[in-house]
Amino acid sequence: MSTIPLTVIGAEKLRAELHELKTVQRPEVISAIAEARLHGDLSENAEYDAAKEQQGFIEGRISDLEGKLSNAQIINPAQLDADGACVFGATIDLEDLANGTMVTYQIVGDDEADIKQGKISISSPISRALIGKHPGDVAEVLAPGGTREYTIHNVKYI
Repeated sequence: MSTIPLTVIGAEKLRAELHELKTVQRPEVISAIAEARLHGDLSENAEYDAAKEQQGFIEGRISDLEGKLSNAQIINPAQLDADGACVFGATIDLEDLANGTMVTYQIVGDDEADIKQGKISISSPISRALIGKHPGDVAEVLAPGGTREYTIHNVKYI
């Protein structure tokens, strides 16, 4: 399995979710299974089936998170020295040339991407268009609605 890039904040969120699953949700579902077993015949016990299904989901998510964290390459944007280039972890101020609106995005890992918070995945079309560019450059993004152009105004490593 290849390395998975994560920012420091993204890695902390995954660790917090893993801790919650292991220390809170896993014990709760084990208790629910034990309680459902006390109700008799397991073949017709909907509570037991639901608890076992929830347990499977939790165990799968724990395994997924442990795999991602073990293969993570954690990058602290504040420690980057990329000479103003757009790289993983950078926060970039852009101007949409079509309508003049300004947007700010941070390039992050796939698991931490959230467009509402201005975090875009490293594998997104806009990130791929921005990587390696500098302030003043124009990035052409091949979006589903057609090609869009953005001028890079500022690149920060925060």
